[in-house]
Amino acid sequence: MGENPLIGVLFHWMGGLASASFYVPYRGVRRWSWEIFWLTGGLFSWLIAPWFFAWIRTENLFGVMAQVPVHIVGLCVLFGMLWGFGGLTYGLTMRYLGLSLGMAVVLGLCTIFGTLIPPIFQGKFYDTLLATPSGRYTLLGLVVTMAGIIIVALAGARKDAALPDKQKSEVIAEFDFRKGIAVAVFSGIMSACFAFGLTAGEPIKTLSAAAGTGPLWTGLPTLCLVMAGGLITNATWCLWLIVRNRSAGQWLGRAGEDQAPLIANYLLCALAGTLWYFQFFFYTMGESQMGRFGFSSWTLHMASIIIFGTVWGFALHEWKDAAPRVRLTVWTGVGVLVLATVIIGYGNKLAA
Repeated sequence: MGENPLIGVLFHWMGGLASASFYVPYRGVRRWSWEIFWLTGGLFSWLIAPWFFAWIRTENLFGVMAQVPVHIVGLCVLFGMLWGFGGLTYGLTMRYLGLSLGMAVVLGLCTIFGTLIPPIFQGKFYDTLLATPSGRYTLLGLVVTMAGIIIVALAGARKDAALPDKQKSEVIAEFDFRKGIAVAVFSGIMSACFAFGLTAGEPIKTLSAAAGTGPLWTGLPTLCLVMAGGLITNATWCLWLIVRNRSAGQWLGRAGEDQAPLIANYLLCALAGTLWYFQFFFYTMGESQMGRFGFSSWTLHMASIIIFGTVWGFALHEWKDAAPRVRLTVWTGVGVLVLATVIIGYGNKLAA
């Protein structure tokens, strides 16, 4: 199968849909603390699903892994651990800046760093982006993506402004711009480390291809290592919370007087965790189709998450009390983000 950037954009949309949807099953979990359902689902996200799908789609997975140099393994795991810190601090950003501003800062920084740093680090920024029409289209797509993020954030800010006075005072009580910006910058940079981990794992793709793995699947072994790093960070934090809150008994159904629905909870966490993994499953498929502009996959990924996250927000009635003008603003932002993915896909097509 040859490279086809437009098909790559479609794969990135599928990944964005998976990312935007993964938290929905968690809404059905009953009488489990956050750290219990997050770690339970995370075992599927960061351990079970990556190795299972890499095993069934990679030729001689363990033989490939045995050939990976130790320093490559270390870099992938390290970037995965740093990415885990980004995810853990994302929620703190929302608390200090609010959903709309927090999302704009974190995802904006994550998009810029995750897209531009790999070619800059590799010394390919000028030759790949500035010196070619296809590269300039890709840069334009990045600018349009940022515009879409800002428009969606503006709509969120207007929705927040219309909150009842009681809710508004609760938001303002925790609002801290300086602290929030500092945490958001940290979260945005750390979250972009996932893209750095995939870049560090490029030699693994070569080894996987040499073993006979099809081009769509060569990135799956790298996910095993990067997500192992994410597991280390998240599991450490969750286990600390479990010890502090004495919540381990919830895994066995001991949650006070009410019995937790264990089978339903485990199944919902397994579904949520697997959906979360699928965002990167499709990400690697999409990246394989983007040619020498594979780094632009990160921009497409961020844009797709916001597009489908907004759709879910409407489906779950989070915007039902927003004024028609505000709803029009958010859909305008979504339209701009869709346009950005098309521009990036076209730029990649020119280089194919």
